[in-house]
Amino acid sequence: MAKVAFIGLGVMGFPMAGHLAVKGGHDLTVYNRTNAKAERWVARFGGTLALTPRAAAEGADFVFTCVGNDDDLREVTLGPDGAFHAMHPGAVHVDNTTASASIARELADAALARGFAALDAPVSGGQAGAENGMLTVMVGGDPQAYALAEPVIAAYARMVKLMGPAGSGQLTKMVNQICIAGLVQALSEGVHFAKRAGLDADAVIDVISKGAAQSWQMENRGKTMNAGKFDFGFAVDWMRKDLAICLAEARVNGAQLPATALVDQFYAEVQKIGGARWDTSSLIARLER
Repeated sequence: MAKVAFIGLGVMGFPMAGHLAVKGGHDLTVYNRTNAKAERWVARFGGTLALTPRAAAEGADFVFTCVGNDDDLREVTLGPDGAFHAMHPGAVHVDNTTASASIARELADAALARGFAALDAPVSGGQAGAENGMLTVMVGGDPQAYALAEPVIAAYARMVKLMGPAGSGQLTKMVNQICIAGLVQALSEGVHFAKRAGLDADAVIDVISKGAAQSWQMENRGKTMNAGKFDFGFAVDWMRKDLAICLAEARVNGAQLPATALVDQFYAEVQKIGGARWDTSSLIARLER
């Protein structure tokens, strides 16, 4: 059992912290910007509520963060009440936020200067993966720190892998989002075409999902996409945030992402028709207006 702090109890963080407490058996202190959510977490899982990230990190062996973006992450770590001001030498910071590779490297350097380690560890698997403890975690950072953290992370993961030095976890997550964007657009077009051709789109999905076109998106979102149901977790607003990170990194490393840039603009259209909080499979909505 380790002493763990968890900062950020949103749609993903709330169940992830729960798995650390229940499945992992760790002693948790939690912090959330909205205090009522932290109170609900403690009422359900036990542990301790802290009023600042710094207070949550006091004496912790591992400090997890799962917040919105680079600015939020910098605030809860390096801000006046940030966790990094309280972390002791030898501790490990594990960041599950989907953020930029540059902030990951910044935090790794800041942690090293203070005598502890920081790992960037974004996750894939969505709300269902978080609730079921079946996330994929891609990690960047020091191998020795990773070896300490991996058994703890395992409480909410089905796959954990060190991808390279600081920033590598975030870069791998960018690859993940680039691939998803293209898959969801192709699936949207396929379902839309099937309907316009007079086919039973659900039957089409049943057949082609057993062949070379099969994908997680097809198996899990094809029929709900056909039904016009878009309430299955990861929102368009968040996907656009992630794709902006991908496109910004591509401008730095010279990668060509024409399809990703186009799909990002398609998601902007979905936002304009009221789909900001719909899940990412709502790309079909712009085709069927």
